[in-house]
Amino acid sequence: MCSIKIESVVKEKNRMGECPVWDERENALVYVDINSQKVCRWNSVTNEVHSVSVDARVGSVALRKCGGYVIALGTRFAFLNWETESVTTIAELEQDKPNNRFNDGKVDPKGRFFAGTMAEETEPGVRARRQGALYTLFPDYLIVKQLDQVDISNGLDWSLDHRTFFHIDSLAYAVHAFDYDVHTGKIACCKVLYQLEKEEQMPDGMCIDAEGKLWVACIDGGRVIRIDPETGKRIQTVKLPASRITSCCFGGRDYSEMYVTSAYDGLDKAALAKEPRAGEIFKITGLGVKGIPQYSYAA
Repeated sequence: MCSIKIESVVKEKNRMGECPVWDERENALVYVDINSQKVCRWNSVTNEVHSVSVDARVGSVALRKCGGYVIALGTRFAFLNWETESVTTIAELEQDKPNNRFNDGKVDPKGRFFAGTMAEETEPGVRARRQGALYTLFPDYLIVKQLDQVDISNGLDWSLDHRTFFHIDSLAYAVHAFDYDVHTGKIACCKVLYQLEKEEQMPDGMCIDAEGKLWVACIDGGRVIRIDPETGKRIQTVKLPASRITSCCFGGRDYSEMYVTSAYDGLDKAALAKEPRAGEIFKITGLGVKGIPQYSYAA
């Protein structure tokens, strides 16, 4: 059994660090700080963090085949040119829902960008229910709504055979599995794959490893958990030195390192005093399993 090591690699704290993506073109981890309205990139060689500020809360970022990134911010899809720091809007959605914003997103094996929305809290602990949706942005810019009446559209990924789509609606406290038609990009036949236990708290971001197992970040649970989709059982728990664990991805030269984002928003002064590493990004090594490269948006 490998010896698991956890270290903080990005000490620049994020209010709401999310959606880590390994960009092997740059030997870098790309991620967002939703509440600071920033897309960030940590260079693993120089250890420097560069960020681009945008004009709305940015829920997700993904690689783009022709360079740069595709992002979901506010209630719109856009391209981000890293060199010029310019944002080009592709489409605006949900303009009838001013409290909504995009949340997590990821690219499927055919280069389509999936991202979901959620209602923001109107006051602490208060949000309108089932206001979110899950959308697919196709490479020809066609947009399809895949799911409706979602509370907090969150982590997502695809099975290694591309026949199953995994999705988290955080307030369901579960991971769901759908049949996936990789040729059309359609999802169908939802079933509960894993229901979180009380101490695991709420599921947030998610990724898949090279053995086809899912890793789920547990916000307020201070951990990532590994789920076997074949059995629906949790098979591993890795606890981290921060409670608000938001998402995870594999990266590094051979994808043997796991990068885990966290948040400090939502913690009061007393909690922050107990959690000096809240909002940092952690690297886990020694898991004994590798990830797979992220897919890129095809346009």
